[in-house]
Amino acid sequence: MRLTSRGVALLCAAAVLLAAGFRFGYPELALLGTCAAVAVVCALGYAAGRPRLGVTRVAEPDRVARGEPATMTLTVRNAGRLRRASLVAEDRCGNQPVAVPLLRLRPGHDTTVSYPVPTHRRGVIPVGPLRVTGRDVLGLVRFSRRHGPVTDVWVHPRVHPLSAVPAGVARSLDGQIDRVPHGSITFDSLREYVVGDELRRVHWRTSARVGELMVREHVDTSLPTIVVLLDNRAVAHPVVDGSAATFESACEAAASVVAAATREGLTVSLLLVVPDSGQGGYLDRLTEADLRHGNPGDSTSRGGTRSGLSPGGGSRGGRSGDDPLRTATDRLRQQRLGDTLVFLTGPGGRADLGRLGALHGAYPSVVVAVFDPAGQPPTVGHVEPAGPAGPGGRPTGGTGGGSAGVVVIDVADGARFAAAWNGVDRW
Repeated sequence: MRLTSRGVALLCAAAVLLAAGFRFGYPELALLGTCAAVAVVCALGYAAGRPRLGVTRVAEPDRVARGEPATMTLTVRNAGRLRRASLVAEDRCGNQPVAVPLLRLRPGHDTTVSYPVPTHRRGVIPVGPLRVTGRDVLGLVRFSRRHGPVTDVWVHPRVHPLSAVPAGVARSLDGQIDRVPHGSITFDSLREYVVGDELRRVHWRTSARVGELMVREHVDTSLPTIVVLLDNRAVAHPVVDGSAATFESACEAAASVVAAATREGLTVSLLLVVPDSGQGGYLDRLTEADLRHGNPGDSTSRGGTRSGLSPGGGSRGGRSGDDPLRTATDRLRQQRLGDTLVFLTGPGGRADLGRLGALHGAYPSVVVAVFDPAGQPPTVGHVEPAGPAGPGGRPTGGTGGGSAGVVVIDVADGARFAAAWNGVDRW
């Protein structure tokens, strides 16, 4: 709330008129000055009254893929008893202002405005709060109020269709991803017999003790697991004009692999080289993912998350903790989180392929995608896992066509990644 130029001029005129009227004995001037001062005070009192507005936002939908349409519907209701004149409202959609007509909104009535939400970039777009501005009848005081909460619209990375996903040598009792003739099951618990259970699963000793039929319940302990490792280091992705195009492509590839694994009924795990909070669904985590700088010495990311290993999972504060990628690969090697590893990086991570080749012993299938728009044409090659990493992080085993090596996909963006992925004859 502040005085306008007209209000400041009237207040100064009131002071001059009052001073002249009392100084020189002109009651008319004093009366005029008093009227001007009362007008300013009334305007301040009018502006101090907060308009009672009810604000409701509905995003349709609130989660979309990048480039898909999304609409925000805003409803403003005047819950007060007095009519407010000359109200002007403005909503915020990300960094863009949206005008909302509220001129002379009558008590008990509402107005609805719908406008598109920009979804051309991945991320969480905050919408709101509603900013209401107004002035008194004489235009002496201008006020501004904020109403309603902030609603987030999640713009997920695009998902490109993938024909299949590598499943390593893991076994599935359902018969969907079998690579070996027999699966493995483990006893889990006992439960009461129900009609339709096989009699060979009845545990007769327990049944005799409790006086009713009890059957054994088993679980599959060898379901295939896909591990997606997204390289979110700032050194791996160049930033051009405020945007890292290769990181956006890597996020699209990660979303595509996760969607394909979920469709095939596989267990999938999403990891970031510089860890995030790990909360929310896969697509929500990819929406919030951004480039981070590992802090040498304590491995603290920009968001304050430590990338050191947990007790029992490796050393903390040692040499491996100085490099987030080295810490991540050490954890993957020691804990063996799955059967297939998919590593997605940018041109700055090309020199670290040797570290991924060293993981081939722990992960039967290792796929590396390097996104580089300025690189070579889309290719699919292999990096042999034999031999340690040489100077600059490159594997000493060289590059060849051996199927036992790490599959390396060099592409420019997410769409070409899907095409190259689907072009692989056999994982």
